[in-house]
Amino acid sequence: MTFPQPDLWIFVTFAAAVFQTVRFMLQKVLATSTLSAAGATFSRFIYSAPFIAVLLAAYLWGTGGTVPTLSARFWVFGLLGGATQILATVCVVALFKQRNFAVGITFKKTEVIQTVLVGVLLLGETVSWMGLGAIALGLVGLLLLSGGTETRGFHWRDLNNRAAGLGIASGVLFAFSAVSYRGASLTLLSDDPLLRAGVTLMAVVAMQTALMVVWLWLRQPGEIARVWAARRVAIWIGLTSMGGSLCWFIAFTLQNAAYVKALGQVELILSVLASTLFFRERISAREAIGMAVLVASILLMILVI
Repeated sequence: MTFPQPDLWIFVTFAAAVFQTVRFMLQKVLATSTLSAAGATFSRFIYSAPFIAVLLAAYLWGTGGTVPTLSARFWVFGLLGGATQILATVCVVALFKQRNFAVGITFKKTEVIQTVLVGVLLLGETVSWMGLGAIALGLVGLLLLSGGTETRGFHWRDLNNRAAGLGIASGVLFAFSAVSYRGASLTLLSDDPLLRAGVTLMAVVAMQTALMVVWLWLRQPGEIARVWAARRVAIWIGLTSMGGSLCWFIAFTLQNAAYVKALGQVELILSVLASTLFFRERISAREAIGMAVLVASILLMILVI
C-alpha cells in the first residue's frame, strides 16, 4: 500500500511556522526588556535584508536566472503587503506586553478565517466547502484557546479590551499581507516559484526597512540606535525572519493563501510549547482541548486538499 506524497507547500509551511515561532519568541524578549514594539518589529527587517540579498544573488548566480520585470501591479501589492505586515507585527509585539506568549499568538491566528475573505476580495480566490469546514473547525479551536483559565463559554465582553483589539487587528492586517504577497508573486512572469518568492521577499523587505527607518527617525528618536545595541539578539531575529518569510512566500506562490494560513495554525501549538517550556506559562484544560481541536482542523485541511 502506498501513500500520496505531501506537496512541497506543506513542508515549507511547517518550516515557516517553526521559524516564525522562534522569531516571535526573540521579539517578545526584546520588546519586554529592551526595545519598543516598533523597534522590535524593525529589527526583523533591518537584520534580515542583508541575508535575503545575499541569498537571492547566490540563487541567481547559481541558476543563471534573471530578475523578472516588476510591474506597477507588483509594487502596489508589495507595498500593501509590506505596510500591513509592519502594522500587524507591531500589534502582536505590543500584545506580548499585555498577555502571555501563547495568548498573543492565539489572537494573531484569527487571520486564518479572515484570509479567506480577503482572498475573495483581492484575488477572487475561493475554497471548497470541505476546506471551509476545516478552517471553521480551526476557528472553534482558536475560540477555545482565547479564553482565560477560568473562562466558561464564549462572551462578547471578553473582546472588549486592548489585548483583544490588538490581536484581532493583527489578524486582519496579516490576512491582507498574506493575500497581497501572493498577488505580488503571481504578477512575476517566471515558472520558478523560488525565484518569484525570493524577488518578492527582497522587494518587500527593502520597502519595509525604508518605511520603518523614516517612522522611527521621526517618531521614536534613539530607537534605531537601541536596535543596533541589541544586535546580538536581533541578528537572530533577522535570520529566523528571513527563513520564515522565504518559506511563507514560497507557500503563497504554490498554494491558495487561505489554505497556507490554515495549515500554518500549527504555529499555535508550537507557541504553546514555547510558553510552557521557555516562558514557564501554565496551560489550562480549556487550552489543551483547543489544541486538540486545532490539530483536527489541520489534519482535515491536509486531507481535503
